[in-house]
Amino acid sequence: MTQQELQQRFEIPGILRFEPGEGGLMAAHITAPEAEATIYFQGAHLTHWKPAGQAPVLFTSSRSEFTAGKAIRGGVPVIFPWFGERHDGKAGPSHGFARVSQWQLAFTAMAGEALHLMWTLEPNELSRSLGFDHFKVGYLMSIGQTLTLELTVANDSHANDSSSGSGARTPEQMQQQGTPFSYEAAFHTYYEVADARQVSVEGLGNTEYIDKVDGAKRKRQQEPLLHLNGRTDRPYLNTAATCVLNDPAGQRRIMVQKSGSNSTVVWNPWSELCAKMPDMAPEGWQRFVCIETANVGENAISLAPGAAHSMKAEISVEALA
Repeated sequence: MTQQELQQRFEIPGILRFEPGEGGLMAAHITAPEAEATIYFQGAHLTHWKPAGQAPVLFTSSRSEFTAGKAIRGGVPVIFPWFGERHDGKAGPSHGFARVSQWQLAFTAMAGEALHLMWTLEPNELSRSLGFDHFKVGYLMSIGQTLTLELTVANDSHANDSSSGSGARTPEQMQQQGTPFSYEAAFHTYYEVADARQVSVEGLGNTEYIDKVDGAKRKRQQEPLLHLNGRTDRPYLNTAATCVLNDPAGQRRIMVQKSGSNSTVVWNPWSELCAKMPDMAPEGWQRFVCIETANVGENAISLAPGAAHSMKAEISVEALA
């Protein structure tokens, strides 16, 4: 859809407009009374959210390339249908294809003080080349003083689908014949903080996690608060808890409530890894903490033919007393 067609179908004067953003990539630009935001069509990628009266809540790297087919560094990347490297030994982009695919905008409307946008992703040339041809994704954003993100995935295969031949079937062929579709998903959200060395995260005490910095060992966090003191890469499992990111240097806390999610991932590359990342400034790690609403690992979702699942995050900000 061209810029002119987007304007004709979806523009809300004074609130929502469409024009190229960084790198010439098409973006939706929002200046609603309760919040500013920017969303790129590549990845349905929210790179900026600033509630009225607040500092920006999302961190986006100053060195992100904003290039077609390359993931944007920061904001809210949508991870689907696998988390990290592809697990079946086949090639595929890190964290799946959703964040480097072009999404379609289906609906926009003001409801109360919030702007609602519905994005959709269906099989495309990239997903088909990777063996994924029977899914539908809807992504509803509600942008205001609170940010609500809801990702719904449907298994679009049918039980009476059939294909010729016999013998062993690949997972992709089984999906096409109406078998369950398993996937992982995450809102890989980068929260802007004043100093990552001073933050704490509430809500993950007494929860098991995989320590990807220590050989993927399974551990349990006993302490009620997580303080970052080095590279951190932890998928927490079997948790639906609300997380609170306390940012004392920034004089605020960020609350992340969720539903339909049984994993939470906390990530920060710290100085050594950050220095090796070409799309991050060397000191960038100090400015963000990722708290990801997710379903990964043993919490991956399996959908029967025709079934769907929704994962939701509600993000709000308040000043520290």
